[in-house]
Amino acid sequence: MEANRRYGYFDTSNSNVTIQMRRGQNIAGYPIGIVYIEDVFYPMVPGNIVNGYTFPFPVRLKAVEGLDCQNLFDAADGVYEMVFETCKKLEKEGVRAISGACGFFGNYQAKIAEELSVPVALSSLVQLPWIATLLKKDQTIGVLTAQKDSFTDQLLDSCGVCTELKKRLLVKDLGHEDQFSCIPEGRGVFDNGLVQQEVVGKAMEILKEAPNTGAILLECSDMPPYAYAVQAATGVPVFDFTTLIRWLHSAVAQTPYCGFI
Repeated sequence: MEANRRYGYFDTSNSNVTIQMRRGQNIAGYPIGIVYIEDVFYPMVPGNIVNGYTFPFPVRLKAVEGLDCQNLFDAADGVYEMVFETCKKLEKEGVRAISGACGFFGNYQAKIAEELSVPVALSSLVQLPWIATLLKKDQTIGVLTAQKDSFTDQLLDSCGVCTELKKRLLVKDLGHEDQFSCIPEGRGVFDNGLVQQEVVGKAMEILKEAPNTGAILLECSDMPPYAYAVQAATGVPVFDFTTLIRWLHSAVAQTPYCGFI
């Protein structure tokens, strides 16, 4: 971080200082920036990564202009440049870390992390190596995804998932379920209760096929609203974009402890 940029918590006890802004930064106070797909059409309920009620701290949301779901799923030509330019705008606006609102932004995780001066965690999938560290080596990690056909080795490689870890993953697809499919297909309406049933149902399929499952990761940024229900049904730790972004925030926005001793 540049020496002339203040990094850290600002309150009445430490506000009597000279402060300098970087030219081009016209807003402040957003520790986390999040890139999202512009061309979508479905309800974003609380818990969704682009719903303003999801996090108890400010997040700076920025659309990747012109991007739709299928082009991101397919890692189509030109998408990297679109995502990179959007991340650069967030960096210029002063965010301290950048994440995404779709696991398939992970196709560009490794490359963009090398290009920016702030920490980057574009995909929920970057948590997989950490999750594996927490579990026994013979335990399965379940993954629920919005598009299994796009769940490629390229995606996992970019997110730091090694060959041995790939073998431990059991991936279930929700993209063709009756109600959840509204999200990738952009139908504009879904029955939220039925979406939850579909997500929980796929999680239970994982437990049935692999009773040794130690954790479940929700790839899709539209799945966190149902994480509680998944955990209640499966009884295992559940990771998603909110666990990732809260972790990032705790690292880049430390605050002092206070109280009686």
